[in-house]
Amino acid sequence: MEIKKVGVIGAGQMGSGIALVIAQAGMEVIMRDVETKFVEKGLSYIKQTLKKSVEKAKITQEEANSILSRIKGTIDLSDASKDADFIVEAIIENMDLKKTLFKELDGICPGRTIFATNTSSFSITEIASVTRRPEKFLGLHFFNPVPVMRLVEIIKGYTTAEDTVAVARDLIIKIGKEPIKVNDSPGFAVNRILVPMLNEAIYTLMEGVATKEDIDQGMKLGCGHPMGPFALMDIVGLDTLLSIMEYYYQEFGDPKYRPCPLLRQMVRAGLLGKKAGKGFYDYS
Repeated sequence: MEIKKVGVIGAGQMGSGIALVIAQAGMEVIMRDVETKFVEKGLSYIKQTLKKSVEKAKITQEEANSILSRIKGTIDLSDASKDADFIVEAIIENMDLKKTLFKELDGICPGRTIFATNTSSFSITEIASVTRRPEKFLGLHFFNPVPVMRLVEIIKGYTTAEDTVAVARDLIIKIGKEPIKVNDSPGFAVNRILVPMLNEAIYTLMEGVATKEDIDQGMKLGCGHPMGPFALMDIVGLDTLLSIMEYYYQEFGDPKYRPCPLLRQMVRAGLLGKKAGKGFYDYS
């Protein structure tokens, strides 16, 4: 199956990044969000990213213009999906919202359309169950920032057909990313390992073992991480991290996934990270 037109649902940082890398590979993209201001913000991010690439001589201005011409923004869900060969959902991490969205998409899209969710943790099998095409449903977990990060987890749900996985793998390679195949399980592979490590870093801080600065420095110098856990959590968003930890705790029933009390307190205080101006670090 040749993918020519892709609908990206969600124009936030992840959605706009996904739209950009797909358009760079020569495909037509329609990026949709619920309000015009969100669509415009996503398109602005794409334009700024392309501008930086031109300034760094990675691409020419003509190439940037060509890429941009393949991306259209809309608030109309039907416009973004009725002729799409492939749909990538990149809305907020809320199971009910994702299910509602895919039920609606299932009634709009042609039978050939493959559905993918960019969820970082939720069950692919559960979301797919609300559609009439669970065999054409899978997870594509892109990493932030999408234009830079090479990895994409391809998550096979219980009902996902191997043909669907093969099409998705070809797409990921075409857009210049490196796929790994993962079976459906809470957190998949990368986040199931990463998120508990981040939670443990908060425990280490709370217990006074070391300062956040020294922990970040230790993980960078001792483990080769590009940034420390506290800097990373501030980018991810502490509310997002808490939601993921609570989901793991509920799904596994294992105390090792219990969110650190300090994380809960910070979220209650509104200290959510960079998006709030303050998290573990102050960005004001």
